[in-house]
Amino acid sequence: AKAQAGGMLLALLGWVSSCVTTFVPLWKNLNLDLNELEVWNMGLWQVCITQEEGVVECQAHGSFLALPPELRISRLLMCVSNGLGLLGCLLATLGLDSWKACEDKPGQKQRLLLAGGAVLGTAGITTLVPVSWVAYTTVLDFWDETVPDIVPRWEFGEATFLGWFAGAFLAAGGLLLACSARSTSTATPPAPACRQLLTMRGPGGGHHPHPKIADLVI
Repeated sequence: AKAQAGGMLLALLGWVSSCVTTFVPLWKNLNLDLNELEVWNMGLWQVCITQEEGVVECQAHGSFLALPPELRISRLLMCVSNGLGLLGCLLATLGLDSWKACEDKPGQKQRLLLAGGAVLGTAGITTLVPVSWVAYTTVLDFWDETVPDIVPRWEFGEATFLGWFAGAFLAAGGLLLACSARSTSTATPPAPACRQLLTMRGPGGGHHPHPKIADLVI
C-alpha cells in the first residue's frame, strides 16, 4: 500500500510538472548585453520579453515548419507525454488496492496496475527525450566557435530543469506501481492453519490420533 501511494504521488507530481513544462515559455533564457534590463524567454509555443518594469510581452512562433527540428519534435513528444501521463494515472488508480472497483477480480486489478506503471514509464521517457535534446542543442550553440563572442547566447531556462524532474518522477512512479503489482501477484496467501487444526480435531474438540497410530492401537 505504501509503495502504491508513493508511486501515485510521484506519478501525479511528474504529470503536473510535465504539463507545466510543455506550456511555459522558459525553455531558454537570453540576456542582451546591450540592454541587461531586458530578458528573452523562449518556449515551445512562444517567445516572451520581460522588461525592467515587469511588463511581459509574448509572441507566438510564426510557423510550425519554420521552427528548429528540436522544437518541432519536442512539441509533439511533450503533448504525447501529457496524454500518456494522464492515461497512466487513470489506469493505475483503477488498479490500486484501495480502489473498491474490481475487488472481485484481483487479476484484473494487477493487470491495470502493471499497464498504468508501463504507460507512466513511457511518459517519463517521452518527457526526458525532448528536454534533453533541447538542452543538448543549447549547449552546442553556446559553445559554437563560429559565432562571434559579442553575439548573445541562449542558456538553460527553468523549464529545462523542471522537465528533467518531471520525467524522473513519472518514470520512478511507474516503476514503483509496476513493482507493487508484481509483488502483489506473486505473493502467496498464508497457510490456512486454523483450517488444518480444525481437521485434526473432532466434533467435541478432542484431538484424533494419526490414522496409522489408530490402526496400531486397534
